[in-house]
Amino acid sequence: MVAETLFPTPFRLTSQIAEADRASAKTLKATQNEVEARAAADSFEAHFLATFVESMFSGIKADGPFGGGQGETVFRSLLNQEYGAAMSRSGGVGIADSVFQEILRIQEASQ
Repeated sequence: MVAETLFPTPFRLTSQIAEADRASAKTLKATQNEVEARAAADSFEAHFLATFVESMFSGIKADGPFGGGQGETVFRSLLNQEYGAAMSRSGGVGIADSVFQEILRIQEASQ
């Protein structure tokens, strides 16, 4: 018995390595899930803020020598998306943090 404790058998070493690999994989998966959850939450907040900005600008008419037309309609929506993304990157309004926590809570409940 003492010899087994001092010098583990190859089978015991293999099972210990396998256990360490499984634990490492779980930690890596949890970390990857957190990164993906944060990205999804940030993306949701950016989309929400873009929709908010779009509704703010919907009543503003384009005028002047370079305003109006189909081009402005297309580029205005792209600009609104960028406004939303920039607002989200600079801290947002806190929606991403709430969504992130909720995603993690749902993932933990499902496991």
